[in-house]
Amino acid sequence: MSETMEKGTISINTENIFPIIKKFLYSDHEIFLRELVSNAVDATQKLRKLASMGEFSGELGELRVEVSFDKKKKTITVSDRGIGMTADEIKKYINQIAFSGATEFVEKFKDKADAKDIIGKFGLGFYSAFMVANKVEILSRSYTSAEAARWMCDGSTEFSLTGAERADRGTDVILYINKDSEEFLDEWRIKGILEKYCKFLPVEIKFGTREDREEDGVDSDNKPKYKTVTKDRIINNPTPLWVKSPSDLTDEDYLAFYKELYPFAEAPLFWIHLNVDYPFTLTGVLYFPKVKNDFELNRNKIQLYSRQVFITDEVKDVVPDFLMLLHGVLDSPDIPLNVSRSYLQSDSNVKKISQHITKKVADKLQEMFKKDRADVEKKWDDISIFVKYGMISDEKFYDRAKEFALLKNTLNKYFTFDEYRTYIKDLQTDKDGQLIHLYTSDPGKQHSFVEAANRKAYDVIVLDGVLDSHFVNTLEQKLDKAQFRRVDSDTLDKLIVKDEKIESVMSQADQDKLKTIFEKAINNTAMTVTIDSHAPDHLPVTVTMSEWARRMKDMAKTGGGGMYGFMGAMPDQYSVSINSNHAMAQKIISATEESRQLELAKQAYDLALLSQGMLTGADLTQFIRRSVELAAQ
Repeated sequence: MSETMEKGTISINTENIFPIIKKFLYSDHEIFLRELVSNAVDATQKLRKLASMGEFSGELGELRVEVSFDKKKKTITVSDRGIGMTADEIKKYINQIAFSGATEFVEKFKDKADAKDIIGKFGLGFYSAFMVANKVEILSRSYTSAEAARWMCDGSTEFSLTGAERADRGTDVILYINKDSEEFLDEWRIKGILEKYCKFLPVEIKFGTREDREEDGVDSDNKPKYKTVTKDRIINNPTPLWVKSPSDLTDEDYLAFYKELYPFAEAPLFWIHLNVDYPFTLTGVLYFPKVKNDFELNRNKIQLYSRQVFITDEVKDVVPDFLMLLHGVLDSPDIPLNVSRSYLQSDSNVKKISQHITKKVADKLQEMFKKDRADVEKKWDDISIFVKYGMISDEKFYDRAKEFALLKNTLNKYFTFDEYRTYIKDLQTDKDGQLIHLYTSDPGKQHSFVEAANRKAYDVIVLDGVLDSHFVNTLEQKLDKAQFRRVDSDTLDKLIVKDEKIESVMSQADQDKLKTIFEKAINNTAMTVTIDSHAPDHLPVTVTMSEWARRMKDMAKTGGGGMYGFMGAMPDQYSVSINSNHAMAQKIISATEESRQLELAKQAYDLALLSQGMLTGADLTQFIRRSVELAAQ
């Protein structure tokens, strides 16, 4: 061992580098452990690669990274048996921040295959240690040398470098934790950080030990005996599913990995395995979950990795917004990150990756549709939210999805857009040649309207999702000569020209009288009363909102700003249509006392409100009492 000791100054541009590192360079202090373990893994992988290239012929032995801590000494140590460093390499790679060891490493092995795979990012990441440590010590021995070296620095720009003893190649990084960071001297805190950032690193990470029960023969009653065995606690899975070939995996493998990622989630509907190596590198698995109506609960479930190191679960720059509802993992060394690896920076590569993911999702859905349409129909209620969101927000996705996107009617039959237009063409066309798509946003609440439409042989599609008010607008813009009208719209009878014209059996004078009675009984300026002529078995009173106003309000509820937000704040305006041919209308006109006329009119009106779920509170209580009294008469 060399007895010489060297002292010097770290080659940096400013004496204030350490305060900057501690306060500003990293937003979250816990990532110091991610950086140090990542460096240890890089050093280990370099040695593996050198061995495979014939540049290292020694015994590899057990290659793993070990993290340990000593609460009394207030130290955290990250150890590896990787490539190690000589004293000169420590001076070069640790002291000269601006100099990248990767450049020299590539130059040395540039003629070897896959040399780029063994580039390490050893530099600023190491200095994150000073966020939590008063002093940092490195004890390292290179795979090329019998001598070890010890480097020490107390967070100033001065360091010491001496010879040292180390039995084997590799590196120990020892952090002497400062008073403000003693929270990290806790087993569960360290374990949590390792499981968060290092769960899928490609080298085993050991952290302490765990106790297991194992069978140990049988007792005198021939029952199994157990013994407690202490084993190393390996906190990561070095070969996660996304690094494997899809041809080697089964459905059970994908489902098991999903459970590993989301232990308490329902099984996913299906998944897409990404494996791209040109023009960028991207691997990963994206799962289609069963999405609930609360969007925010389902967001930020995709985890972003770089070479199996966890970076973030905020992937909005990498994954298009409409696919943020997916779950799974993306891994790409080509996604640019700032120095802390914590925030994505938008650039052309990120945009290309985002576009590729969109295309792969569309291709997968189209492939499923062609291969097994019945299965897609079975899953449509669950996957439609992804497809519709994509069609609303992404022109290219709309162009791909229009071939497999489905419309479901109230009879649970499914149609592509083209199929449905052919299906309704002969009946639901207005005088201007517009195809009228009747839809229900709530089949239960709007059942009477759906039933009335069906009696006229009109078809009604179900659009009851959280995005459907926006989706309807998109379809009207994209589909030629297409109009969408909710089945309880006040314009329905005006738009369907093939509806047989029905004359009123009531004189104009009685119609005017009927209108006055209802206006007085309702006594609400938000309700505009009209007298219309429908079939006698049509509802006596229908309460509707204009299609335009209702749609604006629906979109305001789902977060639409601007005009949509303004519409959401406007008071509701309704149309009250009285069927002059219904027996109830005749009964009201025939009543001799005004009080009786008003009572019957209010009852008919409240029934219409009740059918829409609009009758509540005191009005509902009064309706129930009145119904009992009328039944007793």
